[in-house]
Amino acid sequence: PQRKKEKKVQEMLKALKVGDRVSTIGGIYGTITNVRDDTITLAVGPQKVPMMFARWAIRSVEDAPLENDSEALV
Repeated sequence: PQRKKEKKVQEMLKALKVGDRVSTIGGIYGTITNVRDDTITLAVGPQKVPMMFARWAIRSVEDAPLENDSEALV
């Protein structure tokens, strides 16, 4: 069961692309603006502040993108 879960996580990390809404292991939600080998750049908050994360720090891809990021902060 553990290997199956780990394989699923690795597939999700490999499939990350620009425009995906994601959450990090630290609880930060953002939109991917750049993908490099081991780093991901996210636009975070209403001001679209760029933040860099390690690829492994992405927890999940959100199913429904939020239309207004400020609503997520309330």
